[in-house]
Amino acid sequence: MKIQNVYATPGYSGFFFDDQRAIKRGAKQEGFTYVGETVTDGFEEIRQAGETIIVDVELEDGTLARGDCAAVQYSGAGGRDPLFRAGEYAPVVEGPVADELRGRDATDFLENAELLEELEVGGDRLHTAIRYGVSQALLDAAARAQNTTKTDVMADALGTEPATEPVPVFGQSGDNRYVNAEKMFIKGVPVLPHALINSVEKIGEEGEVLLEYVEWLVERSRELGPEGYEPRFHIDVYGMIGEVFGAPYDRDEVVDYFAALEAAADPFPIQIEGPMDVGDRQGQIEAMCELRDGLKAAGVGVDIVADEWCNTFEDVQAFVDAGAADLVQVKTPDLGGIHRSGMAVRYCDGTDTRAYLGGTCNETETSARACAHVALATNAAQVLAKPGMGFDEGYMIVENEMRRTVARRQREQQTQTDEVTADD
Repeated sequence: MKIQNVYATPGYSGFFFDDQRAIKRGAKQEGFTYVGETVTDGFEEIRQAGETIIVDVELEDGTLARGDCAAVQYSGAGGRDPLFRAGEYAPVVEGPVADELRGRDATDFLENAELLEELEVGGDRLHTAIRYGVSQALLDAAARAQNTTKTDVMADALGTEPATEPVPVFGQSGDNRYVNAEKMFIKGVPVLPHALINSVEKIGEEGEVLLEYVEWLVERSRELGPEGYEPRFHIDVYGMIGEVFGAPYDRDEVVDYFAALEAAADPFPIQIEGPMDVGDRQGQIEAMCELRDGLKAAGVGVDIVADEWCNTFEDVQAFVDAGAADLVQVKTPDLGGIHRSGMAVRYCDGTDTRAYLGGTCNETETSARACAHVALATNAAQVLAKPGMGFDEGYMIVENEMRRTVARRQREQQTQTDEVTADD
């Protein structure tokens, strides 16, 4: 089945673009927006509407396969590609990208996706958001052309055996960290709540606010969770622990604080994402290795999660090779082609680092569903509920896509078994 054409339509994503550097420098929130001067190149406001390019790949029989270009909420920060503007990049998709893909066999997913990774326009590689969205459409096209699931196409491309049950979903609460966490408890979400601890105010001058919040999580999980519920707490602190106990970074003090977090979370496991942000990849790896060694030496069982400066496939490799984290977040839009996210998850196999297939609240339902198939194909440790910050919608999209796919694969396998039995 040949690719006939590629179409690009600008649209909206599931959240907003935020100038993270401006927020970290003290921009104040006023209602839903922020007040202050922008810092990161490309931003006109500190918070502005998220954008996507809706990609349709048309096959020769008229079938349309879809993917959505998306970039993370904090675009342009932490070594990422610049702010993604749909109107600026749509002509690239319908021009050079379409020219490269027309006439190619839709079933050659990996070859087609790798073509995008190497393609340059004006001497530059394609923006990660373009590679991400178009590769989703190519994955969908291959599945449609072969009448199979996107999970199976991805598994074939990566040489993996898909998971036989849904991967644990990680719910993100946004700033509404109390109400949304309660929703998660009622639904028995396995990993939660993210919590968006991105300021000193939210963690406390001595970390006391976060400790109280973790204690509250334990209490409410017992009150609201289903019978036998054993959640894993995952808190993203956006480097704030390093801010509170830093300047200079004091490992012993941070280890003591992590011990307090572990005690507050008891009896449930807790993992902390982005404990510090030192401003570059090598420095971040060294700081996280030092912290991880300190936690191990002190017998503190809190896992640390790599986020900032762990963006590309090469970044994931560097963090894993150094043993800098218990988990690495594979931030799907930042890796470019969606198969690269699958490769990053696979790179963790055989190491003591687990793979968290993440991404951003600023994606779409199309990209979230595509990532659910990557999670199944690679059997990731956990997968992010997305898009948006309302929790319920993103959780429904990702969880149901996995359940739907697992059920379909089970039916098809049973049919094959029945046919073999009948032949015998």
